Amino acid sequence: MLPVLLLLLPALGPALAWIPVQDWESGNVTASVGSSGQCVCHVFLPDTTFPANRVEHMQEVSKNLLLEVEIQKKKIVSYEGKLVIYLQELKDLSIRVSIMQTSGEDYIKLDFELLRIELREFEALVSQLKDSLNSSSPLFDSLYTEIRNMTHIVNQLESYDKSNLEVIRVEFAKLQKKLEECQAEQEVIKPDIGNCNHTGILSIGKPLVIQVNAHLSPSYQYGGWGKDSKPVRGYENMYFYGAYSSPSAVYDFYVYSNYDDLILRKALKHHDIPSGWEGAGNNYIVHSNTIYYQHNSPFSMTKLNLTSSKYDYRVISAASQRFSYAYSDYQNLDFAADENGLWVMYASEESKGKIVLAKIDEKSFGIEDQWNTAVFKQSAGNAFMVCGVMYATRSIDVSTEEIFYAFDTKTKQEKNLNIRFQKFQEKYSNLDYNPSDQKLYMYNNGYYVSYNVRFNKE
Repeated sequence: MLPVLLLLLPALGPALAWIPVQDWESGNVTASVGSSGQCVCHVFLPDTTFPANRVEHMQEVSKNLLLEVEIQKKKIVSYEGKLVIYLQELKDLSIRVSIMQTSGEDYIKLDFELLRIELREFEALVSQLKDSLNSSSPLFDSLYTEIRNMTHIVNQLESYDKSNLEVIRVEFAKLQKKLEECQAEQEVIKPDIGNCNHTGILSIGKPLVIQVNAHLSPSYQYGGWGKDSKPVRGYENMYFYGAYSSPSAVYDFYVYSNYDDLILRKALKHHDIPSGWEGAGNNYIVHSNTIYYQHNSPFSMTKLNLTSSKYDYRVISAASQRFSYAYSDYQNLDFAADENGLWVMYASEESKGKIVLAKIDEKSFGIEDQWNTAVFKQSAGNAFMVCGVMYATRSIDVSTEEIFYAFDTKTKQEKNLNIRFQKFQEKYSNLDYNPSDQKLYMYNNGYYVSYNVRFNKE
């Protein structure tokens, strides 16, 4: 029987190769004699087919898991740095609240409201961080608990503050009187709104940093804010704001009734730009209750009337999309307004990238006149208009900006300047002068910033 078995083994081929030795020795092979006297061997093969497709699937899953682990590791390293910054800022805020606990009667309602705004900002940042990591931890829970405790303390302090309202009013009156005396001592010159009885800008004041944008997100680095440069009756105190995470997208604007509503982020109206009218760049302004901004399809000046919600556009055939300001892309058309009207600045192939200044006819929405300047647009940080004079800026260092050039449309004369002013953050995407209050408005890397402008009266 053994020779017959050995003859049969080669015929079974690879299948027998997978049978373990112990299975051969435990009765998987039996022998018997057939009816004709021949020797018959019976081989019982176990179900040992190798699952190659399952192993291949397992290998692929393992590879994907390893890749996902690497991605999550990089996220943790990135967010660890952000979390350290947030914890330090929260620690500083805790110190401020502790100080208010010991001397709450020295503070007014605005202090409490500003603290609430900062606490809401921290809560939004922690939520953003938690969502990005898609996980929870005792550290996040501790941050939320700390924020809630601080909010409760602020509410208690304000309640205590209201019970001593008369004391605060007296102290506030003293503070106001001291401020008036200080202003008198410094001989503050009141702005002569609407007039151009000066020879140009003498200096720029220190930056007044209002707060982070209404989206409570530092990722909204591109945008603009300010007041209507030619307000219609009933909207003299109106403010506008629009910001985005990319310089190539302009798709909505927010309008606020007054400064307080801007601070409290209580928008009067939200204008959602419909498909086909979206803009680009961040050098838009509000003039006479109308927003002027850049449209890319077709490349043109575009305006939106805030009352009627009607749109219109005009193509400037010479304007090029190749030249933008140094801090941001897509800023090809820069709108500005001053005591003399509405303007747009751009660069063309004919001007070899230098700024062309054009006066806009508000009724026809066409170009009334234009002038060539000597400023290469890509070397400038931004430009704005004051009393028919174009001023161009450039960076000196991360914290200093300089007005280095001026072009007078009346005399057609240009001159170099050296008027330096501070920046809150290194880069900004919008800088405009407003003739209604003679201030500069800057959207500085996600923050509302403004400047007082002093003119040379001599």
